[in-house]
Amino acid sequence: MARIIPLSEGSFTVDGTKQFTPFNLETDKMQDRPHGSLLVEIQPFLVITDRDYILFDAGLGFRNNDGVLQIHQNLINEGINPMEITKVMMSHLHKDHSGGISSVDPVTGERSLSFPSATYYVNNEEMLYALEHAGKSYHSEDIVILQQRDNIVFTTGNGTIDGYIHYEVTGGHCPYHQVFLVDDGEDKVFFGGDVAPQISQMKNRFAAKYDYDGKRSMELRQEFLERGKKEGWTFMFYHDVKQPTARFE
Repeated sequence: MARIIPLSEGSFTVDGTKQFTPFNLETDKMQDRPHGSLLVEIQPFLVITDRDYILFDAGLGFRNNDGVLQIHQNLINEGINPMEITKVMMSHLHKDHSGGISSVDPVTGERSLSFPSATYYVNNEEMLYALEHAGKSYHSEDIVILQQRDNIVFTTGNGTIDGYIHYEVTGGHCPYHQVFLVDDGEDKVFFGGDVAPQISQMKNRFAAKYDYDGKRSMELRQEFLERGKKEGWTFMFYHDVKQPTARFE
């Protein structure tokens, strides 16, 4: 039976510079942030199965006041050693999902993978696209290490990992975005990345301007909602701290 652990990194505002700035919902005010700022919640997930400790997306890569990676601290708070992570599944490589892929040691200045014991699964075309379009949304310094390590699997198209983790290229949010379905025979757990990022977006039909293809993303949400209803999926929402998971009847 799969155990799902949300790893909330909190709320942030992001403006035209694509810089993520922490936002305290109780004390901070949106009107104090640059015009056009959006409020974004960041939440990777850990799914524990009989075989794996699977991380879905890697967070922003921020460190806490003690200098510990936030995503490492969140795992430690749940009683999980970050070195226990066996798989890291990447929906895509935008900064808010991939910042925690690697980190620079504050003492030595050396960059290393944040989860060296894990195998990372990254869409090959997304990797190439990210490096070609490095800038505001894609930060090449966080992800180029993926091409230099041997515990990385670059996927293409749709497929299955170890017989029970299915991946599917969707496009929509970015050209080579992919989603994952863990089916261990008991539970079906779905991670839709930024194609299915919040419960509210599953319930309302709209095309988002920040998507590469907003109409496609809207269609995908409807498709996944119907599939999830029929097959009893538990959805995990990366940008919804208030309601991390849901099932639809």
